[in-house]
Amino acid sequence: MRRVHRNSASALPIFPKTVSACAVFASLCCALLSGVVGCKKTPSKPPAARIHAITQQLAAEASASGATVRIRKSAADSDAASQDGVDIRLPLGVSLSDPKAVTSLLQKLENVATKNGLTQDEPVRDANAIRFALRRSGVATHEITIAAGSAKTTAPQGAPRLAIILDDLGSDRMVAEAVFALHYKLTVSVLPGHPHSAEIAEEAHRRGFEVMLHLPMESIGKERPEAQELRPGMAPSLITSMVADFLARVPYAKGVNNHQGSEATADPALMSQLMPILREKNLFYIDSRTTAATVAYNAAQQSGVPSAFRNVPFLDDVEEVHAVRKQLELAFRGAKEKGEAIAIGHPHPATREALAEMLPTTKKEGIELVPASELVH
Repeated sequence: MRRVHRNSASALPIFPKTVSACAVFASLCCALLSGVVGCKKTPSKPPAARIHAITQQLAAEASASGATVRIRKSAADSDAASQDGVDIRLPLGVSLSDPKAVTSLLQKLENVATKNGLTQDEPVRDANAIRFALRRSGVATHEITIAAGSAKTTAPQGAPRLAIILDDLGSDRMVAEAVFALHYKLTVSVLPGHPHSAEIAEEAHRRGFEVMLHLPMESIGKERPEAQELRPGMAPSLITSMVADFLARVPYAKGVNNHQGSEATADPALMSQLMPILREKNLFYIDSRTTAATVAYNAAQQSGVPSAFRNVPFLDDVEEVHAVRKQLELAFRGAKEKGEAIAIGHPHPATREALAEMLPTTKKEGIELVPASELVH
């Protein structure tokens, strides 16, 4: 009897055919029984951490438009139906029927959504708000609400209120004395670790000026960094110890604003680590807004830290008296239009001269000068 021999080469085609047939059979079973055995894939949803990061981007865009923003980080990996919330209140004087302002804001939010692979539902409008959802593969990740700004002002008798913060004190006692000589309710923000930081803070407090810690943070620009500053990627324990050390060097500080910080304030992780520290120390936070990408104010609000942000232009980007005068006029106008405004400048000679000239006119303008702490919420 003749035996038939098959070598390995002639046997190779048999195994792939077997695998192919099995794969087809498995696919048919999955298609037929998907409702029973769960072969059907669920829509792809980003991890909760990614959703939270997108939430911060959305809030930053809305805040840059002058809106007040509150966020809810409710998305959780364990709950497929959970989603974050972004509640946006338009600036005072801007209504939902203002097509230019509303369309611009919607476009900015849609750009953030598109950049992150999300789609935006058609907005639903009523008399009080505009609402819509953002989705990934049909699954909602964010619930957005846009409402008109309240016409109510918190200022007494409806008077517009203005807080003026002067940053960068700490190195020169004579400069501080010149600021104190203005005799107006200014807020001084003192850098820690400078030759006269502690004594300037103590003297400011003695004279009735509100004191803030001008907290050094990393910048993306070419500004000269401080010897110590908060940087993204720092360990939480180091952030805690640095803040405690800075506060010890600036006695009587009631609040904090960032010195530089365009890199640091745009980092959600760093800001979410900083704000609980400030809350535990009963400090308020003012976001200097050195970058449009800042998430600092929203992180403060999310952590329950009384907070606000600079909402008029810096007073002295140009260190000339006439330029500072024009910026102060914008600050006065901003306070009247918004009901309250926070302006930030520096103790430059030109700034001090313009303040000495312009501050006496605030009463005539019907504007009340207040410490920064009175404008946090």
